[in-house]
Formats: sequence, C-alpha cells, structure tokens
Amino acid sequence: MAEVAVLGGGAWGTALAQMRASDDRDVLLWAREPEVVEDINTNHRNTSFLPDSPLSPSIRATGNLADVADVDVILAVAPAQHLRAVLAELPGFSGDLVICAKGIEQSTGAIMSDVAHDACPKATLAALSGPTFAHEVAAGLPAAVTLACEGGKAQWERLSPVIARPTFRPYYSDDLIGAEIGGAVKNVLAIACGVVDGLALGQNARNALLARGFAEMVRFGESLGAQRETLTGLCGLGDLVLTCSSTSSRNFSLGKAIGEGQSASDLMANRHTVAEGAHTAPVLARLARKKGIDMPIVDAVVALLDGAEAQGVVTDLLTRPLTAESRPA
Repeated sequence: MAEVAVLGGGAWGTALAQMRASDDRDVLLWAREPEVVEDINTNHRNTSFLPDSPLSPSIRATGNLADVADVDVILAVAPAQHLRAVLAELPGFSGDLVICAKGIEQSTGAIMSDVAHDACPKATLAALSGPTFAHEVAAGLPAAVTLACEGGKAQWERLSPVIARPTFRPYYSDDLIGAEIGGAVKNVLAIACGVVDGLALGQNARNALLARGFAEMVRFGESLGAQRETLTGLCGLGDLVLTCSSTSSRNFSLGKAIGEGQSASDLMANRHTVAEGAHTAPVLARLARKKGIDMPIVDAVVALLDGAEAQGVVTDLLTRPLTAESRPA
C-alpha cells in the first residue's frame, strides 16, 4: 500500500507524484481521465498534461477513488472548482490532507481548507504552496515551498519527511489561510501581468502592477486573518513573482493572449488546461466588495474576462484618483 496518494492527474499532480517517487518510493496517483491512467501505467508518461517528463515506474495510476481511502497522506491537486466533488468521495479519510489546489470556490466563496473541512471532517489539513512550475519539479530542478500545517509542529514533523526531497524544500508555517490566499490571489494577478505583456507596455508597467497587486493580496489576506509574513514569503510574494513573469504560467499566458487581442471567452473555451485565476477572479472581486476592500486590479481582470477591451481597462486603472501608496484595508 502506498503511503502517499495524489488526487489529480494534471501537470501539477503528476509533477508532485514524480517528485515523491524520485527515490523510487511508491505513489498512488488518481486521475479522472482513463487515458491518463493507462498512459502512466503502461508508458510511464502523462502525454496529455506533462508530455516531456518521463515518470518513475513506482507511480501507479488509478481511476478508482476507493483505492485512495487507506493511505496516510493525500496531496489534493484536483482543480479548485472540482475539489469538493472529489473529496466528497472520501468522507471518512482521517489522515493528513495536503491542499495543493489554488483558488476560491465560485459557488460558495469558500477557500480550499473550508471546502476540505466540509468534505473530509476527520482529516488534518495542510497546504502546500509556493513558486513552482510543474515541468521543473518533475525534472528534479530545485524548488522551495511553504508547507502550512493546521496541526502545528506535530503535523510538520509527520509531513515534512514525506514531502521533502533533496531538490524540493518545504518551509514550515502554521498559517493555513495565508498560504491559501497567496496561491489564489496570485493567479488572478498573473492574468493582469500577462495582459501588460500582451499590450507591450514594458517592464516598468509590469513591475508596478506586481507591487500594487501584492498590496491588494495583503489587504485581502489580512482581512481573513492571514499573517503578513506569510504573504511576503514563498507562497505569496514568491509565487506571485514567478507566475507573473513567464508564459509557463497558464494564467500569465491567458492574460498575454487577451492583451494581444484574442477573445477571453474563446480562449477559455479552447483551453486544455485550467487557468484557475479566471475562475477565482469573479468570486474574489465579490468577496472584496462585500468586505469593503479596494482591489482595482482584480476588478480589472474581471472586466477583461467579461470581454472589456484591454487598452481601455488599462487606461481606467491609470486614471484612477491619486492616493497614498500605503493605506488601510
């Protein structure tokens, strides 16, 4: 029986399975798509989602969630909008449930830990988040992440040896909310940075947007109880900088295409992989308004996804009333 199971056969789930199996330890990988299960078990590849990465033979794929019920640790990598439905099939799971999905549930406004608590009330939760691209993790290139544990140091002592590898270094936190908010908000901001790149507005504009977007992340995160030091770390600022600087980011590449004049609706309809920021943006904007938190960049992304013309949205941002750089939430 594998000690660890990964829920989700996309690029990030496959990369985490490969990282875990890099020393030939057994890993169980659940995937919804039968062709992904067959490809991994037969060819040791995931041609659909991570085509350039050979996979360890110690990874066993399954399409049956019942196979996962008895493992000690689950890495939950299903897309944020589908996480509740997947975990609902494991209501009795009582081990360590590590949330690796980054987003906010559209239908409820719930962060992923609340979703996981509802679906698996007996589990002890953690969140794994940080500046990582799946293809680099699968290739064994160095990466560092935040591992936030609701069970405190005792859970960290259980989980860190399970997750850490020579080129995959977790850092401890007890701020589950901060780790989740950083991962969710940065996806929305990455779309905005991609638009700046697509419009060829230059490095000054992109880095100004990064800084102002980070201020929005901090305002929103602190309103939910996140710690500022968490948001300035790997799972907040670190992840934001990476995701906002490369077309390896699905969210950045979506924004770049919008900035280049492509239709947001067409891009979303034709995407093979999930750009979580597009699903998170509307609910994030709604929650911010409810709390009275100013998030103009998030609002701009929502307008772009609704079909607004990119240059006009940028002009609206630039002509907002002048204000102090630091202001209360």
